[in-house]
Amino acid sequence: MNNNRNIWESYHSWYYNSQVWGGVTYMGVPCLKSVSDMWNYQEILFELQTLFVIECGTYHGGSVLFFAEVLRSISPRFRILTVDINHSIVHDRPRVHSNIEFLTCSSTDPKVSVRVAELRKEYPGPVFMILDSDHSKSHVLRELLTARSVLTAGDYLIVEDGNINGHPVLAGWGEGPFEAIQEYFAKYPTDYERDTTREEKFGFTFAPRGFLRRR
Repeated sequence: MNNNRNIWESYHSWYYNSQVWGGVTYMGVPCLKSVSDMWNYQEILFELQTLFVIECGTYHGGSVLFFAEVLRSISPRFRILTVDINHSIVHDRPRVHSNIEFLTCSSTDPKVSVRVAELRKEYPGPVFMILDSDHSKSHVLRELLTARSVLTAGDYLIVEDGNINGHPVLAGWGEGPFEAIQEYFAKYPTDYERDTTREEKFGFTFAPRGFLRRR
């Protein structure tokens, strides 16, 4: 087991430090994620039959376009709310997608909770939410508190980039998502169940301890 862990940590470090993920695209749009994580996400979305996704951190828009195409295979009627403080670099392809809604503000702004509550009424069922914006511990903690107010039992939350600050990459980066999850669970230990099966499925993830089912 330890030998396998060392192998996967070595591969993880190579994958991250070589920045192969920086060249990942979806339908020509940059999508700066682990491709195995993205495959996991589409499996989760289909399993849940999700009609509503909340994405915190849009960047170029590759992942929101990916989510839109996955949800299209589930139902023609769905919505994705993607939130960022700046949408100026979003690619044209996701920008004109009729099922994607862009909210330009901080992911911790009260506007997010208000809009999520409105959209939940229109698109019932399990929600999939992903946190991938500012990776500082303080910001992710505030995002987790926002998620606490908008997610209900059966919803699914992904906290990305917990791999930084030595988990196992970018040692010395400073406290980030991993530490935010630790602090949140110390205060609210029963809010979520860790989905370790999903987390461990492909050997490594950019979201360690960040595959969470709302209880």
